[in-house]
Amino acid sequence: MANARSGSVATILLLFLFQAALHKGAAQYPVVSQNLVTDNVSVVEGEMAIISCRVKNNDDSVIQLLNPNRQTIYFRDMRPLKDARFQLVNFSDNELRVSLSNVSLSDEGRYVCQLYTDPPQEAYADITVLIPPGNPIIEARDEVLSEGNETEMTCTAMSSKPAATIRWMKGDKELPGKPKVELTYDKMYTVTSRLTFTVSKEDDGVPVVCIVDHPAVKDFQAQKYLEVQYKPEVKIVVEFPQGLTREGENLELTCQAKGKPQPQRVNWVKVDDDVPSHAVITGGDLYIENLNKSYNGTYRCVASNAVGESYDDYILYVYDAPTTTPIPTTATTTTTTITTTFSHPEANQDSRAGEGAPRTVDHAVIGGVVAVVVFAMLCLLIVLGRYFARHKGTYFTHEAKGADDAADADTAIINAEGGHTNSDEKKEYYI
Repeated sequence: MANARSGSVATILLLFLFQAALHKGAAQYPVVSQNLVTDNVSVVEGEMAIISCRVKNNDDSVIQLLNPNRQTIYFRDMRPLKDARFQLVNFSDNELRVSLSNVSLSDEGRYVCQLYTDPPQEAYADITVLIPPGNPIIEARDEVLSEGNETEMTCTAMSSKPAATIRWMKGDKELPGKPKVELTYDKMYTVTSRLTFTVSKEDDGVPVVCIVDHPAVKDFQAQKYLEVQYKPEVKIVVEFPQGLTREGENLELTCQAKGKPQPQRVNWVKVDDDVPSHAVITGGDLYIENLNKSYNGTYRCVASNAVGESYDDYILYVYDAPTTTPIPTTATTTTTTITTTFSHPEANQDSRAGEGAPRTVDHAVIGGVVAVVVFAMLCLLIVLGRYFARHKGTYFTHEAKGADDAADADTAIINAEGGHTNSDEKKEYYI
């Protein structure tokens, strides 16, 4: 036992002598680290750090590792420091590698690699301990929002080292926040970011995400879904008729209203007048029978909820009932009657054209009728011309000479000289 204790004491004394010589040499010669290299280390609290002292061209010089208080952790492959968290990973002529497990914030600092050469050399490895923030906390000033109002949200990342960075996302759009960083008594950082924005009805159900960026963690975030109330959206749909509204027909309108909260009241009114007395209103439906021009005007559907009210208008213009007008065309031997029904070109337009909409005549139809009549007259003239051309001729009659003096036909024949051979030629034309 005495021999063991004396050997241990001798080792410690030898170590002190080496350190004294090193400090003396360091005072006399400048510190250089051309052959001795090491690396800085960043480690998350609670995890393991590796410190490596490496020599490029070692000439059997002694390597040792010191902590930030310049206490020897390892002298060659011996560990004088009574901290079992330090363990030897590798020792050779060219490297001294040591691990530090369960790293805490108190382990942070500058560690020294020493090489006993002439002059002595030192290299420094800075250990930075990273402490991740706690779970981000997102809070909203208003739980239920109204369309067009401004709201505010905050996100807090507490007790981190270094300070975290906070970003905001609303849907797929990034929004700028206003950060505030506080240093606590235990040298930790608390970051609070404040976000202010105006909501619209399109934001209903959209997530707002607080993203925390820190070297110790990845994909660290919290989110909150927006609940936005908005006034109704109103639309009038014409169920019947599909074309123009004419006298004697029926009209059926449906009012579609959607909002948040869902509108409970839907009313029909006529602007600057009363709704016809026999009109039937059932919920969002308006039904009017046997239309006439006195019903012309603007009909309005109004829907409301807790946020506000909205409306949509329908302009009713009642057209005349369709009429039929005959146009006769006659010839010498035939009579042709062409019946034309005049219709309005607005037949496929909405009745919302307005009360002052003019009634127009389809000129294409009238032009077609005139063309048919002219064509029929030309055909008739051509047929008559060909008929008269075929029946045109010259007719000859021969009467005996002296027939003008005869008392009767028999006497004229008897008194005739030479029969009809020498009779004068007479022509007759028939037209």
